[in-house]
Amino acid sequence: MPTFSPVIELVPELQVARLDLVQLFGRSAPLHVDLGCGDGSFLCEMAQQFPKRNFLGIDRLTKRVEKVRRKAEKIENVRVLRADTLFAVRYLLPKNSVETFYLLFPDPWPKRRHQLRRIFTHDFLEAIADALERHGILRVATDQLDYFHQIERLSRAYLQFQTVAPLLDAVLPVTKFERKFGEQRAPIYRLTLRKTSPVK
Repeated sequence: MPTFSPVIELVPELQVARLDLVQLFGRSAPLHVDLGCGDGSFLCEMAQQFPKRNFLGIDRLTKRVEKVRRKAEKIENVRVLRADTLFAVRYLLPKNSVETFYLLFPDPWPKRRHQLRRIFTHDFLEAIADALERHGILRVATDQLDYFHQIERLSRAYLQFQTVAPLLDAVLPVTKFERKFGEQRAPIYRLTLRKTSPVK
């Protein structure tokens, strides 16, 4: 049995202190964060591929966190946080602490009246920029073209990010949603952003 607990139990409304990452993982290592980690398949596969990095999954749903817990029981470089994604990025992750964020197939809220619920906003980008280390990366994937265009527009307007050419993009494990969309032959749209110093 592992000597660590992969699940971080927090009550978001009461927890406002930044996470102590060294204490959390028992070591200092580059941090990768999966935003809305779902069943944890992507998170755990990445952690096994890159044992010298720390991997944190964030999801607000208890059942999903429990699935990740079961998958991560024997993977020492995985932790999962049960919390609202934007709250966690803005208030719980230390500033300049994350090497790479993954936002893979976020809820598209396709109906026009629901689109204000989409996570990718200027406030989200601002929180991501604060949490990313210098030259840190945000990787995004979606199957929704209109959402992708929205993501592109917001990203271009935010001077602390520049788009990384697709040829420089790493090959990532296939997520559950990506596999489903692939079976349906649905197109997938990707964007990789690198944190830079804004032009003064």
